[in-house]
Amino acid sequence: MQKFSKYLPFALFAAFLMLGLTAFFQSKPAPKNERVYKAVQHYSPYYLEKRFGGLEIRSKTDPEFKEKPDNMSLFKEFEHLEYTWGKKHLSLDGMTLLIKDDNGTVVGKLPLKEKKELEFVQRYYGVKP
Repeated sequence: MQKFSKYLPFALFAAFLMLGLTAFFQSKPAPKNERVYKAVQHYSPYYLEKRFGGLEIRSKTDPEFKEKPDNMSLFKEFEHLEYTWGKKHLSLDGMTLLIKDDNGTVVGKLPLKEKKELEFVQRYYGVKP
């Protein structure tokens, strides 16, 4: 028993370190294509607002919409909201991303320059070609 007790602090440190790293990697946001994401973000109704108590998900169209998920699931929830919005309001016409409003009229077009941008739109926003 005496042999194991001297290794207990190291084992506890390693266990807490592994738990912390696991939580960190699970709560990281998905990688984004910066050019496409910034262009589409202009039309997206959701944004993150910094508050004294932490980050909140707000909507540009509905002032009553306010979500405050815990820090572990904040980015996952935000990405899910953007994904559902993107499936409804984004479509592809060849290598051009069409951005539509709630009525279905095209309010913006973004030509995609690379295959990586097309893959990002398909993966992040769930847009089918």
